[in-house]
Amino acid sequence: MNENLDPELPVEKSTEEVNIENASTVDAASEAAVQEAVEDKATDHSDAEEDAQSEATTESSVAKDTPLAKEETTEKLEEEEPDVEMPEEKAIEKHASLSKEEVIEKLKNLSLQKEIPPRSEVEALKQAFYKLRSANVETQKAEFIEAGNDPAAFVPSSDPSEDVVKTFLNDIKEKRANNAAEEERLKEDNYNKKLGIIDSIKNLTESSDDFNKLYKEFKDLQQKWNEITLIPQSKVKELWKSYQIYTEKFYDLIKINNEFRDYDFKKNLELKNAIIESVEKLLEDSDAVSAFHQLQNFHHQWREIGPVSRELREETWTRFKDASTAINKKYQTHFESLKGREEENLAEKTAICEQLKTIDYSVLSSFKEWDEKSKEVIELQAKWKTIGFVPKKVNTQIFEEFRSLCDAFFEKKSEFFKGVREDMDSNLEKKRALAEQAVALKDSTDWKSTTDKLIAIQKEWKTIGPVPRKFSDIIWKEFVTACDYFFEQKKKNDSSQKTEEQENLTAKKDIIEKIKNVDITKDPSEVIAEVRDLADQWHKIGFVPFREKDKIYKEFHQAVDAHYDRLKIDKTERRFESFKSNIKDNLSKQDNPRRALYREREHLMHQFNKVKADLQTYENNMNFLSISSKGGGGLLKDINHKIEDLKNELDLLVKKVETIDEQLNELE
Repeated sequence: MNENLDPELPVEKSTEEVNIENASTVDAASEAAVQEAVEDKATDHSDAEEDAQSEATTESSVAKDTPLAKEETTEKLEEEEPDVEMPEEKAIEKHASLSKEEVIEKLKNLSLQKEIPPRSEVEALKQAFYKLRSANVETQKAEFIEAGNDPAAFVPSSDPSEDVVKTFLNDIKEKRANNAAEEERLKEDNYNKKLGIIDSIKNLTESSDDFNKLYKEFKDLQQKWNEITLIPQSKVKELWKSYQIYTEKFYDLIKINNEFRDYDFKKNLELKNAIIESVEKLLEDSDAVSAFHQLQNFHHQWREIGPVSRELREETWTRFKDASTAINKKYQTHFESLKGREEENLAEKTAICEQLKTIDYSVLSSFKEWDEKSKEVIELQAKWKTIGFVPKKVNTQIFEEFRSLCDAFFEKKSEFFKGVREDMDSNLEKKRALAEQAVALKDSTDWKSTTDKLIAIQKEWKTIGPVPRKFSDIIWKEFVTACDYFFEQKKKNDSSQKTEEQENLTAKKDIIEKIKNVDITKDPSEVIAEVRDLADQWHKIGFVPFREKDKIYKEFHQAVDAHYDRLKIDKTERRFESFKSNIKDNLSKQDNPRRALYREREHLMHQFNKVKADLQTYENNMNFLSISSKGGGGLLKDINHKIEDLKNELDLLVKKVETIDEQLNELE
């Protein structure tokens, strides 16, 4: 950059902006000149205009000369490092790893949002889509050729998503066109507003109202004028000329006094000194690029401020210009130093590419491993962005290599997660089914059976793999809450059951003592009736502690048998009494007593039929021996004894069946 160039406006401006800036400068100078004319008369007026035009000419020369140097520098930067300096390249790199569905979703969101999306963002998404589309077509073509077909005959299959993308792009294009039309309408409205301001200033020049009131209205109109920015380019020059004419006429006619003029000069000086101090502080900023861009904002603010007194005008402007020149030199030096490190930057970027090439995808088999490796890749991407320019001839090549390596990594990661996600969805359905079973069982009071079922369900749960993270806590909480609720209720029941069992043990011991103390001097039939009544009471009592079960049962039967032995009650009767006791004990333990009774009845009927068949066989044998045998008295006696036993057994079975039937009737 030429050091002799004035550095005030180092950024390239559009024709409209330059015209407005020059006009603003002339306007400010003219205002000062008109104000000084009131005090210094007509001869000084021409001198002030020349002085103001000098300042305007200086600023115009800066606006004219400096952008050429900046434009050249900017062009080099964009060519040498598009992924760092060019917004579109940043956007392309940002969206390079997106899938087709993600690109479409982002375009959809951009088309639906109220704000006009940046062109770089839309273009980057468009390129990302057609890159994916192109890759798909290349794959189709490769498969077509591999199948032995003529390459010239290949026609790619249509992609429905392309129409969707075009729809979104057209929506964005239409929105941008509508916005442009709205902006043109706004410019036209602003133009009419400024014409109205000019008419208002014209009316002020013809008014005879109080000076203070007129001056306040004039300053308000100036403020409104400055707040209106966008106007049609073709009307800028003519509009500014009219504005200057009536502004100068206002100063000429009102003949603003020195007090107000000096006050304006003083306020303008304070504002410009504040800007100068801010710009001088920018020299201490280590970020030359940031300082350069901030400087442009300060230049815009400077142009919006009116003139200062003539004796301070040159001093103020020189101080501001010198600080601007120093910042521009620092900015230029920054980029020159970056260019000197191009080869070193190329080596660093090549090393990053080599590091990406060494990734062993075969060992990445879990979420944790992929996440750790993703962090490494993202760190490499962040490091890449901090590296400066590389030689222009290899810039595109090294960037494309880096981007393709990153794309390959995230595509493989996406494939892995897609496969795992399907397994996780399947696991989720399995765990949901188990959770539903646990919820259905949580209110059950069949403690033993339900405990076994829930334990089995918990074991099966452990064999099922992970589920999607967003459902993991929900499904686990539902499952474990159901299990915990059941086992808490079971624990409470066990506690109350132990108390009840202890009470039952005490009650059964009392009955045993009563059986032992039955008055044996009574009639035998009364004794037997009283013993049986006590036995019935004993059987109606519920469970006792398990460790006491056999002991108390043995004591009970010993007490009962003592009476039966004393009264010589036969074994059949005892067996029947024992059967009735066992039936009552077993019924109290059954979940479904009716089903248990039916099973017992079927068993008894089976025994009855078997004994009956055996009896018939022995009776037939008895008849045969009575007819054909001689001297078989001993054998006949044994058979008769056996037949008698079988008849007694049949009678006992009949009584047992009748007892079962009585129990079934009681349950109805």
